[in-house]
Amino acid sequence: MNKPDPQKVASISILHTNDMHGSYMPFESNLGNATAQTGDSIDNYMKFDRKAVIGGFEYMASAIKSVRKNKGDESVILLDGGDTFSDDQLGNLTRGEAMIKMMNEVKYDLMALGNHDFDYGLERTNELQLLANFPMRAANIIDKETGNPIFGEPYVIINKQGINIAILALSYRNTPLTGNSKNIKGLEFGIGVEAVKEYLPIISKKADIIVLLSHEGMAVDEIIAEEIEGIDLIVGAHSHDVISPPIKINNTYVVQALSDAAILGETEIQISNNKIININANYHYLWHDEMSPDVQMQKMVNQLRKPYLTKLEEKITKTNTVIGRQYKSESPFDKVVTSMMVEKLNVDAAFLPGVGYGISLNGNITSEDIYKLLPHPAKIVTLEMTGEQLKQTLEQTATNLKPTDKLKIVGGLIQSSGIFYTLNLKKAIGQRVDEIKIKNEKLDLAKTYKIATHSGMLSGIHNYEEFGKGTNIQKTDIILTEFVLQNLKELNELFFPKKMGEVTLIK
Repeated sequence: MNKPDPQKVASISILHTNDMHGSYMPFESNLGNATAQTGDSIDNYMKFDRKAVIGGFEYMASAIKSVRKNKGDESVILLDGGDTFSDDQLGNLTRGEAMIKMMNEVKYDLMALGNHDFDYGLERTNELQLLANFPMRAANIIDKETGNPIFGEPYVIINKQGINIAILALSYRNTPLTGNSKNIKGLEFGIGVEAVKEYLPIISKKADIIVLLSHEGMAVDEIIAEEIEGIDLIVGAHSHDVISPPIKINNTYVVQALSDAAILGETEIQISNNKIININANYHYLWHDEMSPDVQMQKMVNQLRKPYLTKLEEKITKTNTVIGRQYKSESPFDKVVTSMMVEKLNVDAAFLPGVGYGISLNGNITSEDIYKLLPHPAKIVTLEMTGEQLKQTLEQTATNLKPTDKLKIVGGLIQSSGIFYTLNLKKAIGQRVDEIKIKNEKLDLAKTYKIATHSGMLSGIHNYEEFGKGTNIQKTDIILTEFVLQNLKELNELFFPKKMGEVTLIK
């Protein structure tokens, strides 16, 4: 291949998606919260500016093909930042295969493995990466048996217009704290910063431009850009942020394109003398009134849905108000669920983890709408905890939201019903929670309270260790999603929860 003219400016478009969480269907945006993180980020507040239909993989495919047609294949790379094929009912029914088939159709070049890409177990993740026509990789996930990164070399070298571009993939360092530990048995999750330091000298010898495809989240991506010289671009994921315009730290640009297949990120890098001299970020919002769907992908989506259509489209109830999921503040949907648990299970308080995926409920609610918000087969658990254990749990959620070390960020605000408190992030660790009440009475640290949660919390996800130390633990066989579906079916209409405001959050 001929070497590029050093005087010529080459323009290469890096297309990127992240945190699709199995979302392949359109949804209606709202003025504010519509996807899990939108409008709820402490670091990067963002909201939709209009109410309209957006997203869906047939529109994603249309946008990808349009850029390729306009720019040419020699000027386009397509990447995905992970948390890709689960967290959806069709995802569960096909165990991730549906999304992989769609991604194969539009010819992705590389996917970073996210923390939710092991939701069906390591064996299934391996099957899916063999099914994929693109590598799924992560430099900081080590197979303990071989001592090597999972599934092979964690980077690719792609030549475009005679320029070698290295793309190194990273996963989420705290993956063991976000799901079922059985799903990742035999794997070791390292710190992304250290993995970059290890691989950067290797790939720098092979490539002119260095790109990091990172599922570490925006806060950690900023640390990487601050600490490590030699990375030209970080294409981010995990924190569901729209980074617009791109952040520039030292000589490194950082970008990210929201979640739930609502946006196709396009980061056009202009290169001269093997250096990026300029960058243009274009976020293609997939508004249905501004573009047409890709007919070929539309047919594929219909074919993939057809065997499961009755289950997916089963009507559960309806709502005339937007019931969204928040992540770092009280979540309306999670408040619905925890309130239901308090009432039906006859407990003093109920807790769920603060998680960052899902699309708001609005209008007719189907089975797949609920599975977007509660996709995992966690089972209901009841137990007894002391007031002291509850206080420690709330202090842990404060630490999760604002740790002294950003590498220890995991999860969001714990979601709850039946317990009132003030959480002040401006105070010192261990002193951030105050004015705790249960049943309108001040929390008694020595008293025992009856609590409901699910099996994931019992196992210590998001560092919530106190649940596992409770007493009179009753593990049920009731899957939380099925419990919610059954109770919602009994309602003619679902209303916005009245119990919002149990938590006073001071940032």
